Amino acid sequence: MDLALNDDQRLIVETAERLLADAASSAATRAAADGAEGIDRALWRQMASMGWCGVHLPEVQGGLGLGIVELALLQEQLGRRLACVPYFDSVVLAGTLLREAADAAAQARWLPALAAGECIAALADDDGKAHATPDHASWTLAGTWPQVGSAALADLLLLPARGANGEALLFAVPRAAQGLLVTPLQSIDGTRRHAAVQARTLRLDGHALIARGPHLAAAAERARGIAAVGLAAEQLGGAQQCLDLSVAYAKERMQFGQPIAGFQAVKHRCALMMVAVESARSAVYGAAAQCDSTTDAATLDFHAALARVEATEAAQFCAQEAIQLHGGVGFTWEYDPHLYFKRAQASSQRLAPVSAWCERVAAQLLDGAVA
Repeated sequence: MDLALNDDQRLIVETAERLLADAASSAATRAAADGAEGIDRALWRQMASMGWCGVHLPEVQGGLGLGIVELALLQEQLGRRLACVPYFDSVVLAGTLLREAADAAAQARWLPALAAGECIAALADDDGKAHATPDHASWTLAGTWPQVGSAALADLLLLPARGANGEALLFAVPRAAQGLLVTPLQSIDGTRRHAAVQARTLRLDGHALIARGPHLAAAAERARGIAAVGLAAEQLGGAQQCLDLSVAYAKERMQFGQPIAGFQAVKHRCALMMVAVESARSAVYGAAAQCDSTTDAATLDFHAALARVEATEAAQFCAQEAIQLHGGVGFTWEYDPHLYFKRAQASSQRLAPVSAWCERVAAQLLDGAVA
């Protein structure tokens, strides 16, 4: 498989690097993270105007009609800067599931607004504890989704539930709906907000149900794999930035009359970081290419798991090394390594920890589903 980027893809990377280096600088990210909302609205509008919010969505719905490789490239750059925007939750998670699972009417209603950045969406995990009861042409939804990324920022919540017979259901619910309670949560990662969502006998019309049954289950699995690759790309970007910060600091920090970058021990640690980053990059780019080229669920699951494992380990290792290579200041609030360490720790648990992904692949290999 050829993982080299074409001219258009390189242009996407270069444009994103230039924009985010300025608009999502350390100072801008810290200011947005410390704000009441936890979102950089100006950056979000810039991203939307450039089409990033619809990069992998169909052109007929206002998107750019590109692929998961392009989505991953943007995610990598956003992760590199810890940009305070709900891109992963709204575009990668919710947007992908709407693209894969929603009926035509729901796609026509919601995808153009998502692609334009005018609507922020958030997707709750399906833990099987929420239930929906039909009542003629409407539904009654009741349940709790304890941790939903960007829910407090969202205009639209995608809430999974179960029918009376255990059938999988997916509802599109405006956050302002009567009977819906969204409670912001504290998190170790201040650059990304979460909230608890509760539906208290929430009455919904029939149009709120946008997907159901076996089709929803299959589409949700594919969307989950794509989202895992997107999250891995974000982790890759964070790992790369940890390496860049460490190298830059090592060139400036003087010890015994010379920069510490000249010491062999420091060189070796930076080299190990680079190996981790490049291994993760190969896995992420390969998995993204597989998302665009295969519909086989087992193959997609295998490559998504590989990307998640490599990127999670790279992000955690590089964040830890960045703190160590920054020496005494690596632990201080004024320097950035601690922000990447917190993001690495929090992201390692999103969409299930790496152990769960390894177990999924092991089960597939034992069953012979993946050659």
